[in-house]
Amino acid sequence: MKPAATSRTESCSLTQERANLSNEQCTQVTSLLQLVHSCSEQSPQASALYYDEFANLIQQEKLDPKALERVGHTICIDFQDAFVVDSCVVPEGDFPFPVKALYGLEEHNTQDGIAINLLPLLFSQDFAKDGGPVTPQESGQKLVSPLCLAPYFRLLRLCVERQHNGNLEEIDGLLDCPIFLTDLEPGEKLESMSAKERAFMCSLLFLTLNWFREIVNAFCQETSPEMKGKVLTRLKHIVELQIILEKYLAVTPDYIPPLGNFDVETLDITPHTVTAISAKIRKKGKIERKQKADGSKTSSSDTISEEKNSECDPTPSHRGQLNKEFTGKEEKTSLLLHNYHAFFRELDIEVFSILHCGLVTKFILDTEMHTEATEVVQLGPPELLFLLEDLSQKLESMLTPPIARRVPFFKNKGSRNIGFSHLQQRSAQEIVHCVFQLVTPMCNHLENIHNYFQCLAAENHGVVDGPGMKVQEYHIMSSCYQRLLQIFHGLFAWSGFSQPENQNLLYSALHVLSSRLKQGEHSQPLEELLSQSFHYLQNFHQSIPSFQCALYLIRLLMVILEKSTASTQNKEKIASLARQFLCRVWPSGDKEKSSISNDQLHALLCIYLEHTDSILKAIEEIAGVGVPELINSPKDVSSSTFPTLTRHTFVVFFRVMMAELEKTVKKIEPGTAADSQQRCPYIWLPQIHEEKLLYWNMAVRDFSILINLIKVFDSHPVLHVCLKYGRLFVEAFLKQCMPLLDFSFRKHREDVLSLLETFQLDTRLLHHLCGHSKIHQDTRLTQHVPLLKKTLELLVCRVKAMLTLNNCREAFWLGNLKNRDLQGEEIKSQNSQESTADESEDDMSSQASKSKATEVSLQKAPESGTDGCILLIVLSWWSRTLPTYVYCQVLLCPFPFPP
Repeated sequence: MKPAATSRTESCSLTQERANLSNEQCTQVTSLLQLVHSCSEQSPQASALYYDEFANLIQQEKLDPKALERVGHTICIDFQDAFVVDSCVVPEGDFPFPVKALYGLEEHNTQDGIAINLLPLLFSQDFAKDGGPVTPQESGQKLVSPLCLAPYFRLLRLCVERQHNGNLEEIDGLLDCPIFLTDLEPGEKLESMSAKERAFMCSLLFLTLNWFREIVNAFCQETSPEMKGKVLTRLKHIVELQIILEKYLAVTPDYIPPLGNFDVETLDITPHTVTAISAKIRKKGKIERKQKADGSKTSSSDTISEEKNSECDPTPSHRGQLNKEFTGKEEKTSLLLHNYHAFFRELDIEVFSILHCGLVTKFILDTEMHTEATEVVQLGPPELLFLLEDLSQKLESMLTPPIARRVPFFKNKGSRNIGFSHLQQRSAQEIVHCVFQLVTPMCNHLENIHNYFQCLAAENHGVVDGPGMKVQEYHIMSSCYQRLLQIFHGLFAWSGFSQPENQNLLYSALHVLSSRLKQGEHSQPLEELLSQSFHYLQNFHQSIPSFQCALYLIRLLMVILEKSTASTQNKEKIASLARQFLCRVWPSGDKEKSSISNDQLHALLCIYLEHTDSILKAIEEIAGVGVPELINSPKDVSSSTFPTLTRHTFVVFFRVMMAELEKTVKKIEPGTAADSQQRCPYIWLPQIHEEKLLYWNMAVRDFSILINLIKVFDSHPVLHVCLKYGRLFVEAFLKQCMPLLDFSFRKHREDVLSLLETFQLDTRLLHHLCGHSKIHQDTRLTQHVPLLKKTLELLVCRVKAMLTLNNCREAFWLGNLKNRDLQGEEIKSQNSQESTADESEDDMSSQASKSKATEVSLQKAPESGTDGCILLIVLSWWSRTLPTYVYCQVLLCPFPFPP
């Protein structure tokens, strides 16, 4: 990718070469443009594409000034003839709705005012498409599609801007002129409208929004207060119209809007949500009919879906209620406007200079151009959120690596970049440079929102969602907070900062953040700037309004620390902050759904456990303190120590704790005989036998606490996690801990026996879980059983080998373990089979060949120990009919046993 300066230099040189074109060549250029225009007139989409590409040609300065001067006048006249009419003359015709001039910004009436003729053009196009009668508006003039309104205006604006060095005074009347529309607010008439009328209103709203978006693109950089005030008003109109459009879209299924971007295939931008939601409704209807026909039967796929999303409550009756609630949630179809992003005109990156606006005083003039009144206009929260959402999408498109983007499976590959064609004409470095100019105003907005929530908490005595809270305003401010943190995170996480040529950009942005905390010199070292920026952002944690904002703040702080060489010193700060967020009572969502998503809770909990100085103590605190509080509390009450721990979120906590526990013990190096004579202080994990034994005791205690929770929380997701990570923990115990026990048994015999006895109880519960899975015939659980049983059998053999190595074979006793359920009750159906097998097979080999569950009993070990080799029996679990015995002569201790 070429640097921005190089691209501009080449562009200027090409422009200078084209400036020397002769008059004949300019005539050929204009003739060619006219030919393309005339050939595309019959297709509105082709015409709109021509206007957009022509505008790009002018914006990139690739058109000769002489040729631009020749076509510029024609462009202005054609636009006026096609779309501009007198505002005082209301169009007449057989329109389905009364036509009105709306959204004019001039307070006084003038005889020479203009208006955009949108509704009549859309009506004429629809009737011409359906073969309807020609309205009087069409007679005597060429029919122009309203689809071309926004692209044609963009061409006109860039043409005027290039010819007059950025001065748009020639066309500034289009900023405040009204539009011929109808009353757009649906009110009570929405349900009585026909499907065609609702589709017509949706198209009218899309075209109006795209017109206003291009208006904002054109005049966003105007400096006069009056023009700034009008741009802010147009921005407010966009937000209001989007709310109205959402109401129409919610009752207009399978509606396809008019195109807003024309450089893509139509199939790539079909709104997928409508199809997906309709399919879901149809599927749900089929399921309901099937349930009525089959009585209480449900298909296995539906059962799996319900189990996958069920919350982990110990009582089966509550799980049934939750399944009903989950089914009810699917009936709600939420049409989000960002799914129609491809049908809106793209906002230029220069639009975000509006973020600099504070209070703007707009002067209202009378007919004699005297000041009649003044009006103060400011960037409100809804308009701020609109800009921040668009900026966030642009940064994600340009700065986030394609692998890290989460694209839904039903989106085509070509749809990922739709709506960012103007943005992609710039390099990522140019985009970052433009956004860095916005760091100061974004900090201003961040601090203002912080003060808003601080004052709100003070008014409600520390409760941010108290009874006096304005719900809509609260959610908008909370969303602005989240978007600002998301933008900062995307900006500082840009991989381009690793390149030396971009270090100055990073230094400048960090200097802005650090200067908000205290004024410092411009020559501060990078480490000092990173430290001050970290403290500045950390101060916002007190006013974080939602769990989503908390997660983005944590991630932002982590990105800042990654650029510091002393990041390990601040790991504890990240852990402390994450724990505060886990222990905070967050504002609740609606009655049926928590405001905390499982993915976000999973991410924050992982961050906490990965950054805390003692993972085992943290797990023991959650599992040994928080979960018992949850068990002893009423059904809908959370843990008092960890309010984010509820019966709905227990499975998330359980999964993360099991995964992090297994990951932690795998880092412990296996014990060797040499560990007794040396110590490695530079490694954080324990390196000698005593420390490792203590560490493994803590790990096994945590493991025991966790798996015993399945006796209370026995839902499918919890059992699935227990089977998966229980096997992985036992495997880690075999590989990492058993070699340690080999060399620690003589010196720490009591500790080793205590550890094995505790772990034996845990493996017994895992065996009960295998029986539980088999009884319920749950294939998603039983697929983990063979590997788990194999691992448990290997553990029995490995313990026997350890005792034989230490000359304590008589302390090993192998017996049959009865099949029991999770509550310890014996499984009657298999008891008779075991009794029959015991009568026919008495020796140890036959017990192994039957692959019965085994249990190790450890008796008091003798004092003496010796070197030597043993006979290791590997039990065959995979062959039930033809058992296999593998005898291996293995020398386990080739050196003198340590005293």
